[in-house]
Amino acid sequence: MSSPCDPEYAPAGDVGAALMMIDSRLKAVYDHKTQTDAEQQALTDQFAASLGPGGIDDMLDGTCTLIYMFMQWLQMAYEDHGKDVIECVVPNLVASMRMMPRSVRPEAIPTMAGLLIAAGTGLSPSLWRKQYGYWTKDELTPLEATTFLLAEHINRLTDDRDFATRLITEALSSADED
Repeated sequence: MSSPCDPEYAPAGDVGAALMMIDSRLKAVYDHKTQTDAEQQALTDQFAASLGPGGIDDMLDGTCTLIYMFMQWLQMAYEDHGKDVIECVVPNLVASMRMMPRSVRPEAIPTMAGLLIAAGTGLSPSLWRKQYGYWTKDELTPLEATTFLLAEHINRLTDDRDFATRLITEALSSADED
């Protein structure tokens, strides 16, 4: 039976822009540059402003597409070892988010866990979230953090700092070829 949250009904959004933001954050953390400097913040703000209202929605959808793709890859990886992706990923990411109270407010954590569970059960995180209304400003940083943590989890599992980014880039390239 089809669900209204089935990924086939979800817009993919601007996956490229979302991936660029996550990859930029990953590289900064790997280079031990965890504090956003004024220039970096100005560039981020300028980029967000250049997207306009529709562009922001596309980037939010793209971010949810990344979450879906990362969770699907993790599901296959964990199933190969007889493990459940939700059991292995969600508690660890929730614990990580709880240690980030300045970036992820406690009331945003259940929504982020819901996005992960939706994706881990084959539902579109974007459509799942839209059931509850539009994104709030307080959910944007936790959404980015969730996507970052998923990508970093994949990179740690594969012992390759660029694996998660390459995974998406290759998927996008093969989609363009089809």
